[in-house]
Amino acid sequence: MFVLGIDSSTQSTKVLAVDAETGKVVAHGKAAHPEGTEVDPWAWWHAGQTAIADVLPRVPGPVEAVAVAGQQHGMVAVDGAGDPVRDALLWNDTRSAQQAEALTDHHGAATLAHRTGAVPVASFTLSKVAWLAENEPRNADRVDRVLLPHDWVSWQLAGRPDRAWTDRGDASGTGYFSPTSGTWLPELLAEAMGGRQPRLPDVVGPAETGDRVSGVDGLDGARIAAGTGDNMAGALGLGIQPGDVVVSLGTSGTAFAVTEDPCFDETGTVAGFCDATGRHLPLVCTLNAAQVLGATAHLLGTDLAGLDELALQAQPGAGGLTLLPYLEGERTPNLPDAAGTLFGMRGANMTPQNLARAAVEGMLCGLADGIEALRGVGAESRRVLLIGGAAQSKAVQAIAPSLLGVDVEVPDPAEYVALGAAKQAAWAAAGTATPPEWPLHCTRHEATHPERGDEIRHTYHQARHRMYGF
Repeated sequence: MFVLGIDSSTQSTKVLAVDAETGKVVAHGKAAHPEGTEVDPWAWWHAGQTAIADVLPRVPGPVEAVAVAGQQHGMVAVDGAGDPVRDALLWNDTRSAQQAEALTDHHGAATLAHRTGAVPVASFTLSKVAWLAENEPRNADRVDRVLLPHDWVSWQLAGRPDRAWTDRGDASGTGYFSPTSGTWLPELLAEAMGGRQPRLPDVVGPAETGDRVSGVDGLDGARIAAGTGDNMAGALGLGIQPGDVVVSLGTSGTAFAVTEDPCFDETGTVAGFCDATGRHLPLVCTLNAAQVLGATAHLLGTDLAGLDELALQAQPGAGGLTLLPYLEGERTPNLPDAAGTLFGMRGANMTPQNLARAAVEGMLCGLADGIEALRGVGAESRRVLLIGGAAQSKAVQAIAPSLLGVDVEVPDPAEYVALGAAKQAAWAAAGTATPPEWPLHCTRHEATHPERGDEIRHTYHQARHRMYGF
C-alpha cells in the first residue's frame, strides 16, 4: 500500500510517496511558493498540484490515502463561494502585534493560557482575524469561514465540499481552540472579528478520514486524512515519545516535546499545543533560525559550508562577540519590532571567524532558552533530536550539545514533516489503534563541556537584559 504525505510549508510544497508498510520513500516532488508574509492561497494549491503530478507516475501502485501538513497559524479567510477574500497572512507576518497585545490586555494572559493553551502573539490566527476586522472591515464582512493553510489544501483535494475539516493539532495554534476539551471557542473568534461569526472546520480525530480526493487525476477516491500542522507532523514523522525534545532549525526555530497532559504557561513563552496523536505538544518558537546563518554567510561573502569552516575556527564564546539574532523581529521573546544586535565588538575580536561563531551561538541560545522553558512546564528532556536544514551544519552539530546542555542526536536527512503526513495517511488507511512505526536512524553528538555552554548563555542573557531589560 502506498500513501502520499504533503508538506505545504512557507517556502514550498513537498510531496513524498511512501510504502505504508516500511516507511520507505519511493518518490518525491517539490514546487516553490511565492516569497513574502502574505500569499494568495491558490499558489499553495497550484504548487501542490504540480508536485503531486510529478510524483504519481513514479509510484509503483495505487495511492490509498493522502494527508497534508501545513505551516501553522496562517489566516485563510474565504467567502461564501470558497474563494479567499484576501491573501493569507502567514505565521511570520507581524502586523497584528498590536491586536495580540490588546487581546491579552482584555482577557488576561492567565485566562487565555488556560482557555486556549497559549497567550496570543502576532503569529496566531486570532490576532490576524482581529487585525482584519479592524483594518479591512469590508473584507471581514465577506468572510464565510476561516481555515488554516493545511485545511485549505485538504479542502481543495476534496473538491471544496460544503464540509471542511482540521485536526486538533493545527487547531490548537489558532488562539480560539481549547486543547483541554478539544473543541473550538467560537466566542473568542467572534469577539476578535467584531461580532462576526465565520464558520469553522470540523475537528476530526488523529486517525480519521476527513473526505476523499475528488478531481485530481490518479488520486480520485483516495482517503484524505485529518492533516495537521507542520510541527505536529514533524513530531509524528520522528515518532517522538515523552523525554524527547525536538529542536527544528528551518525558516523558524522550534523546540517541542510530547506530553500526556496539557501544559499552560501564563508568560506566553510556551504554547500548549496538541499533537497529531491525541497527546499534547508544548512548543517554543523563534522567528530567526536558519536565516541567521544564511544572512551571516552572505555578509561574510561565503556560503553555508564556508560559514561552518569559519565558525569552527573560532573559540567558544566567539572572542566576546554576542549576537541577539532578531533579524526579522522575534516571537519568543515577544519582540515583533526588534532588530539583530551584535554586542562586545572590539578591534581584536572583529574577525570573520568570531562573527560566524556568534551567529551559530546566538541562534542556538534562543533554542536553549526554549528547552529550559519546556522543562518549566513539566516536559522531560533526556535527549534532543536536531532536525531542519540548519541541523546539517557541521558547526551547529559541534556547538549544539554544550549550548543545549544535553546529548544531541541528528536523524538522517529527510523531509520529516512530509513523512509525518504520510504516516498519518497510512494510519487512516490502516484503521489501527496506533500509527505505524517506521525506523529512524540518528548520529549522536555528546555534550562534553556543558560548562562552556553555560558561560555563553550567561553572556547572551546579559546582552539581552542590557538591550531589552529582561
